[in-house]
Amino acid sequence: MFWIMTALMAALAGLLVLAGARRGVDGGEVVTAATASAELAELDRLKARGLLDDASWTTARAEAGRRILSARREAAPAVASARDRFWVLGGIGATVAITVGLYTLLGAPGLPDQSWERRVDQWATQLDSLQPPQIAAVVARVVEERPNDHQALTMLGAARFEAGDPLGAASAFRRAVAVRPDDAQSWARLGESLVRANQGVADGDAEAAFREALRLDPGQLGARYFLGEAALARGETARVREMWLPLIAALDPADPRRADLEARLPAGDAA
Repeated sequence: MFWIMTALMAALAGLLVLAGARRGVDGGEVVTAATASAELAELDRLKARGLLDDASWTTARAEAGRRILSARREAAPAVASARDRFWVLGGIGATVAITVGLYTLLGAPGLPDQSWERRVDQWATQLDSLQPPQIAAVVARVVEERPNDHQALTMLGAARFEAGDPLGAASAFRRAVAVRPDDAQSWARLGESLVRANQGVADGDAEAAFREALRLDPGQLGARYFLGEAALARGETARVREMWLPLIAALDPADPRRADLEARLPAGDAA
């Protein structure tokens, strides 16, 4: 079936090349002739209506004729001979032969197709060497078997987040907080996933997730950071200090993130 489809696609490609070339040869002269006839007829109509005198009509018609002749010379269609057709067909055949030869040498035409399920089965035995998208696929299968497994859902969210799929990560963390609404970490990761999906901006859903994370656990420093960022964008000085002062105190003095937060921290109101 593979080789039959290859032959059909090669034949179709060749047909499209020949048909396109033929249309290119036939189309130029027809367009030029139609344009010339329309332009000369318009000059005749203007003369008949009295909008052009004899001298102007003669001059305009001569100028149009020169322009049309020049355009025809520039767009003269190529005339294909019988030998040219053999060259085109030979080139198409050589391209197909070279492509098939390279595939036979460098590809694996005899390798059977491996279904998605078989790939996931194989990945499940090689967890230490997997990339985040592969880990997410393996964990997604576990979640299908145990849809209310909170640990599996959080692992799925983390894997999707690392794989660059923030919307998929947010979906997994939503399911995780639905199973365990008291898990502050999952609420914080949900908010972080929504921020990444929204190009770094904490929208209303993300802020709600962060607030819930802080309500359950005031020590969720990531939630404090993002809530402070959102408040800073709105110019809410007091809210920024409320969020970031505990975060700054928790960071090591040598941590460059602490210096950055201190530099961005708005000054407090004078007492």
